[in-house]
Amino acid sequence: MKFSVCIEMIFRELPFLERIDAVAEAGYPAFEFWGWRTKNLKEILERKRRYGLDVAAFSVDHQGRLVDYSTKNKFISGLRDALEAAHKLECPTLLVTTGNEIEGASRDKQHESIVKCLREAAGLAEETDVTLVLEPLNVLVDHRGYYLYSSREGFEIVNEVNSPKVKLLYDIYHQQIMEGNLIDTITKNISRIGHFHAADVPGRHEPSTGEINYVNVFRSIEKTGYNGYVGLEFKPLRNSKEALRRVMSLINHPKNN
Repeated sequence: MKFSVCIEMIFRELPFLERIDAVAEAGYPAFEFWGWRTKNLKEILERKRRYGLDVAAFSVDHQGRLVDYSTKNKFISGLRDALEAAHKLECPTLLVTTGNEIEGASRDKQHESIVKCLREAAGLAEETDVTLVLEPLNVLVDHRGYYLYSSREGFEIVNEVNSPKVKLLYDIYHQQIMEGNLIDTITKNISRIGHFHAADVPGRHEPSTGEINYVNVFRSIEKTGYNGYVGLEFKPLRNSKEALRRVMSLINHPKNN
């Protein structure tokens, strides 16, 4: 399995670019982040290449909301910019969010808007060989009001868009809060998952600190033959190096945990 370190949440004690150095020192092969517009892409690329790391993913950072088709042009414009940035950073995956639910609008209408926006986006993604991953988030703890909270509806959207370059970002933390049934859902839908995020419940801390049996979850993902990245997107309880070392021990020595 391949793991990516989210440097928006891990190594926050360091300046942003130095977090890339720290990922390499920790022995991980990739890093990811959220918004790209305020980042120095030239410096990120230089450090990525210096250490032989991958940029696993970053966010589209668009202004339009997928739930509101009237903002589709803003979304597509932001996507074009993000695809150009992904090309510069040699990044294969872009994270996409739906925006918050529109008060007074039916969920069917908002669902339809998401599908229509992503169908238009799919052509651009296919042309540039970048995968867009749509992320459901929990609405009970962290993202109240967000539209897409279930993986079930997320997979329905992916099916309706019907593009090899539009998949789901399955965030294990968010889906434990909203649905549970992690391993069965993951294994039955692995062909439609393009990226994972991992953190434990409660608290969104490193795997092995909460209720999720991450040894079993990671083993199950590995058995499917999934060859993408699992993004470590958590708030360390220990210092960042120690937290990542703990995760590495789960991967390398699962019988000891």
